Amino acid sequence: LGVPPKWMLDMGKEHNVPVAALIGAKQHAVKQVEAGVDIIVVSGTEGGGHCGSVSTMVLVPEVRRALKPYGDVPILAAGGICTGEQMAGVMAMGADGVWCASVFLPTTEAETSDNVKEKMIAASSSHTVRSKSRTGKHSRQLRSPWTDAWENSDQVQPLPSPVQPLVAEPALRKLDKLSLAGNKQAADLATYWVGQAVGLMNETKSAGDVVQDFKTDFIEAYERLNGALEEA
Repeated sequence: LGVPPKWMLDMGKEHNVPVAALIGAKQHAVKQVEAGVDIIVVSGTEGGGHCGSVSTMVLVPEVRRALKPYGDVPILAAGGICTGEQMAGVMAMGADGVWCASVFLPTTEAETSDNVKEKMIAASSSHTVRSKSRTGKHSRQLRSPWTDAWENSDQVQPLPSPVQPLVAEPALRKLDKLSLAGNKQAADLATYWVGQAVGLMNETKSAGDVVQDFKTDFIEAYERLNGALEEA
């Protein structure tokens, strides 16, 4: 969150390690590049976790145009991307690749609890909310009675970051444990960071299968686009 300190950028360059920065607004991308960041991860509001208010569809070309005076800075698109078709789409808009997170949360290897994985598989894209209830800053997560209680209360408001996690995290970890023990109320309350792409995540599979599906879907989308261009 913010421009990396100079010593970190210098250390990266000294050891030939590219430094990437996650941004959610055009002006932040410009500041990062001016500071010497090598790769910009452009994350739209559809993404899980901390996010801004601009959609990936708008933000990717906006950042590409804003960075044009600085040369060919690599851009990775993020936020709501969980299929190869979406990867082809954002690359057509100016991204050099994608950065994915939410799509791996229901996988067999993920740290998420079985209860949360089941909720993600059952969720639609409208079942997420951009809420301050977990960290004190806006972050997108599964909507549940927990997020509703924080967002819709006149008496209790989320504390500013970094204090809110001191309240939220112990309670949420307890909910996960209770849900694993079969407590239905705890299972209903449980939440986790995830993007709007949760509506496209309909089964639990391995991370390797996710990557293979990305390849197949990307190739099909690429060939479909090429076919459309040839017909034009």
